[in-house]
Amino acid sequence: MTSAANASPRWLLLIHQLPARPAYQRVKLRRRLQAIGAVPVKKTVQALPASEDALEDFQWLAKELAAAGGDAFVCEARLIEGVTDAQLRALFDQARDADYRAVADEAAAGVRRLSAKRGASADALAAARNAVPRLRKRLADIGAIDFFGANDREAAQVAVRELEEQLMRLDKRKPELKTAEPPVRGLKELKSKVWVTREHVHVDRIACAWLIRKFVDPKARFKFVAAAGYAPHRNELRFDMADAEFTHRGDRCSFEVLLAEAGLRDPALQAIAEIVHDLDLKDGKFGRPEAEGVRQLISGITLGTDDDTTRIARGADLFDDLYRSLQRKPAGAGKRS
Repeated sequence: MTSAANASPRWLLLIHQLPARPAYQRVKLRRRLQAIGAVPVKKTVQALPASEDALEDFQWLAKELAAAGGDAFVCEARLIEGVTDAQLRALFDQARDADYRAVADEAAAGVRRLSAKRGASADALAAARNAVPRLRKRLADIGAIDFFGANDREAAQVAVRELEEQLMRLDKRKPELKTAEPPVRGLKELKSKVWVTREHVHVDRIACAWLIRKFVDPKARFKFVAAAGYAPHRNELRFDMADAEFTHRGDRCSFEVLLAEAGLRDPALQAIAEIVHDLDLKDGKFGRPEAEGVRQLISGITLGTDDDTTRIARGADLFDDLYRSLQRKPAGAGKRS
């Protein structure tokens, strides 16, 4: 029998502090917390429902805070007194409802401009062309952090659909093309290595492992280690972990870094890099419409097994299929314009 305590929701808490200067670090932190859907319990305590995704998000934020001269640690908690589980869930719903209302309001304003009695102006048409893909992406982003099913989601979806339908009656659009970044080095030194990464692999690491086995070294071996304190051995390369040879750099995820340094010129791989970026960094940079479906499939893989070797094998099938699908499209055709 499951006890009431065991049935209680589990939460992850990021407890942090940052120096007062420079001020932009606080702005950056606030935006990153908003992007992953965290809500404040106290001024320096942020919460997320416990999951592997949430743990990884908070761990990366803790590293960023330390690099910025601050301090942070992550813990798992069960609420006992002060704030109840229901109250904390309500904070998440309130935040997402506010996000959905902002999307619905913007979409409704766009419809009004397109429906003006004297006809839609060129400025209104241009604004709507820009707004529809951005609002669609925004809806997907909010949905990914709508952990408990906020009330205003459907109204926002209807509002954006009305704007899109009104625009489609007035205008026909074409997708933009995007070319891959030039590589900085080739494959030679990446052969016959043991590839080391953090255990409990998720989207970026699963995608990197697929890229390595598929395009770099079919005989590559993988090792999964604790997130901190690992000293690499001879003939090992690390990815998506602290001090790794291939890990986050600037605003690029580990897959993007590995793709560039492996010198792989392939529009379908570039499209996958954009999908992985959107899922891993959650910054909406590329707005790939495939990202939400990939996110759900990866979530199914990670919920189905804790074994990292199995996760990579199942992820390889997913990315094989995605790669074949993207090869059939012109470069950039997967994006909304």
